[in-house]
Amino acid sequence: MDFTYDDEQQALREAVRGLLATAYADHEARRRTVAAEPGFDRALWGRLAEMGILGLPFSESDGGVGAGPVEIGIVCQELGRVLAPEPYLSGVVHAGGLVAAVGTAEQRADLLGRLSAGDLLLAAADTSPGDRWAARADGVRASVVGDGWTLDGVADPVMGGESADCFVVTAALPDGGGTGVFLVAADDVSRSGYAAADLTRAATVRFEGSAATPLGEPGRDLAPSIATISDLTRILGANQALGVLQSQLRATTDYLGSRKQFGVTLNTFQALTFRAADMYVSLELVHSMVDWATMTIAGGDRDAVAEAADRVGLQVSRSGRHIGQEAIQLHGGIGMTAEYAVGVGTAHLAVLEQWLGNGPHHLARLAGRVDDHELVDAL
Repeated sequence: MDFTYDDEQQALREAVRGLLATAYADHEARRRTVAAEPGFDRALWGRLAEMGILGLPFSESDGGVGAGPVEIGIVCQELGRVLAPEPYLSGVVHAGGLVAAVGTAEQRADLLGRLSAGDLLLAAADTSPGDRWAARADGVRASVVGDGWTLDGVADPVMGGESADCFVVTAALPDGGGTGVFLVAADDVSRSGYAAADLTRAATVRFEGSAATPLGEPGRDLAPSIATISDLTRILGANQALGVLQSQLRATTDYLGSRKQFGVTLNTFQALTFRAADMYVSLELVHSMVDWATMTIAGGDRDAVAEAADRVGLQVSRSGRHIGQEAIQLHGGIGMTAEYAVGVGTAHLAVLEQWLGNGPHHLARLAGRVDDHELVDAL
């Protein structure tokens, strides 16, 4: 299996990296951006639209580019490398992915066309307080009122929800009919925005008789499609985490090579170089798993994608904790501050994990699939 990028993929990486370097040349630029409204750079978002980056995941008939998962993964890695706060993973990959998976042809052309052009910002409201990482919807309930639908309940956290124009909402259908997906305008909800641990924006969204438009066939149980899009988001979120981990290792090795103690640089001390070498091993484990999981998406097998999402999610959780903790320890006190990217990168990994699923969750799902073997007597 060939894991190397072709010339077009390399060109995409260089183009995205060059664009992000203009906005986030250093961590201070990122700090200024997240401190101001709306928490990301709208000018950069427009440039991403002009380059076709926002339309990468969607077919040309829906106004997109029709790129594959590897190309989308490259973009996510580059965003993670500079800790870009733009809601690409939440708004394009996740919310846009739900529309692409379950929407009608007319809905896809309208919503995804405007999303790709940068004229519409979506957020997926599919997380119930206290009941995360499930394809079913318990926190929001759908009701038929006259000729239309309304929603009641709470979704939290909604990543990128503070500035979204529309919400793609998963809701429990009446009479135990499963889970549907709906589109709700931002004016029809009440939302409370807040800063996550990495200073990116999220929101608590309340639906109180909010007018909703079903995506796809009204009243149909869409839980399988919701689960698959969540798994795709987990894999591409792992790509974003990979970019963070690469930058953390690079920052740590640079620091060890420049910071002096007792008149010599820190990389003179063998114990510290061994710890950095262990970080590199953890990073390469993640890199291999991310490449494999991303290529699994192209096969189109839902079960294979679900297993790949859990395998890569578990590895990212374990390696991310190791690399993040070591990066902070080897930097000393500065690694704990919000003024330095290492600590914020570790916080970003924690936010991704709490949004998309932590290590024990992925491990439990993997263990649940081991049901086709006979019990073995250890004696």
